[in-house]
Amino acid sequence: MTLLDRMTAAHASLLIVDVQEKLAPLVNECESLVAAAVRLVKGAKLLDIPIWATEQYPKGLGVTVAELASLIPNRCSKTTFHCTAVPELVEQLHGLHVRHVTVVGIETHVCVLQTALELMKLGFRVQVPADATSSRGRIDWEFALRRLEHAGAVVTTTETVLFEWLESSDHPRFKEFSAMIKNARSAP
Repeated sequence: MTLLDRMTAAHASLLIVDVQEKLAPLVNECESLVAAAVRLVKGAKLLDIPIWATEQYPKGLGVTVAELASLIPNRCSKTTFHCTAVPELVEQLHGLHVRHVTVVGIETHVCVLQTALELMKLGFRVQVPADATSSRGRIDWEFALRRLEHAGAVVTTTETVLFEWLESSDHPRFKEFSAMIKNARSAP
C-alpha cells in the first residue's frame, strides 16, 4: 500500500485506545473525542469492520467510558503503552487479514502514538483521525500527530474516514451514514 491508496472498508479495522473514565475528563475536548469515536464505532458496525478497544491499567484508570463500553463489550486490558503487546489483538488483526487500522483514543502522544508506530512496523497502514484523539496538553497532541504523519501514518478526520470506508453514495448504508454525519454537525 502507498500513501495514495484509499483506506476503504475492505481489509479495514478500528482500534479504540484507552478512552477511560478517569483519563478522559483530563484531556482536551473530551466530549468531542468521545462523540467522534462513537460515530466511528457505529460506522464500522454498519459496515462489519472489526473493532477492538483497549484499557490501560483499568484498575487505576477505570474502564472505557460508558458511551463506548456499551458499543464494545469486549476490551483488552494492558499495561504497556502500545497495544501491539496484546497478543490476541495482533493475532486477530493478522487472522482477519486486516491491512489498515484506524487508531483513535487517548493520549495521542503516548498510547496512540506508540500503537500506531508499532502497527506500521508490523506492516499495517495506519490512519489517525485528529478529532478522535486527544492529550492533556495541546502541544503534545499536535507534535504527536506531526510525528505520526512524518512516520507514514495518515492524519485525517472522522468524517473523512467514514466517507472513505463508505466509498459511494450508492452504498446501501449511505443514508444512515449521512444522517449520522448531519447529526454530528448540528450538535452544539
